[in-house]
Amino acid sequence: MEEILVEWESFAKTIHPAAKTMDSLTLRDHAKLILEAAAKDIETFQTDAEQSDKSKGLAESLAGKETAATTHGALRHIAGFDLEQLGSEYRALRASVIRSWKRRLTQFDVTEFEELTRFNEAIDQALAESISSYSEAVDRSRHTFLAILGHDLRGPLSTINMASQILVKSRALDEQYSGIADRITKSALRMNRMIHDLLEYAGGQIGRKIPVKPEAADMEHVCRTAIEEVQLAYPNTLVDFEPAGDLNGTFDPTRFQQVLSNLLINAVKHGDPGKPVKLSARKDRETFIIEVRNFGAPIPPESLQVIFNPLIQLSPQGATTRSSAGVGLGLYIAREIVEGHNGKIDVSSTESEGTNFTVRLPQN
Repeated sequence: MEEILVEWESFAKTIHPAAKTMDSLTLRDHAKLILEAAAKDIETFQTDAEQSDKSKGLAESLAGKETAATTHGALRHIAGFDLEQLGSEYRALRASVIRSWKRRLTQFDVTEFEELTRFNEAIDQALAESISSYSEAVDRSRHTFLAILGHDLRGPLSTINMASQILVKSRALDEQYSGIADRITKSALRMNRMIHDLLEYAGGQIGRKIPVKPEAADMEHVCRTAIEEVQLAYPNTLVDFEPAGDLNGTFDPTRFQQVLSNLLINAVKHGDPGKPVKLSARKDRETFIIEVRNFGAPIPPESLQVIFNPLIQLSPQGATTRSSAGVGLGLYIAREIVEGHNGKIDVSSTESEGTNFTVRLPQN
């Protein structure tokens, strides 16, 4: 064991820049425990069927599992190793063990072959576990960064928004500069929406659901407020609103206005600018049915499968893009809020019928 650990430490010491400030304990990390787990795995009886199932079911075996290898992967991320450097440690470990084993080998028969196979399986398992936990640590860091960034941007953006509104209302500006101040205000509103979406997304990725607080509310009022908000940001937008019947119910009006604004903005951005966006709201028994429809190039069927994925946007032809008009979180957040109400959101898109998002919100 010590011979192998010395080689592991010597190799880890060459991984720069992370290893420059690491001592022997942190360089070795969980190597001994990883090797002990491999030895135990080799000594555990395993039928051919179990061996086959093990190789096929690696993803399931990693779910929620904490081992020396998973801890090692997370700690190597903290230490500053990249994913390739993490993998190189296991390659070096494998080579070190096999070299040591060959020096002590007096014969090679079926037993030795089986043990070598089992050792390689154990190292592959440990590597997969380390990569999985390393990737999870990377994701947590990324989402935390997004949350901090979004939060810190809100302060200066609020100042820009407040100052531009003062300028818009000021009589000291001529028509030209008043128009510029108005454009600054509208841009600040769009930026605020993007930051808000970013914060919602970051919270969702670290396990925090978007909070929903249902109360007695008027869906027609929420729809009209959402239309006004969208038309403020997109003044040339025409929205045909068709309310039907009694639209009072129980839901979170602030969150549902967010849903409608996101759906309407998506319709404006991807619809035919010469045709109005259509919004309808009705109640079928105990379920609200809200539809947002736009006309333009239809979304290909294969693209409908990813349309609610975060940080993904689709061009009218269905190709994924990253538009400067947003960060691709509007539809994702709309779905999260609807599902928080125990509702459902669906989308269909054809040349003749246009692109239609349908929200069903139960009231029982």
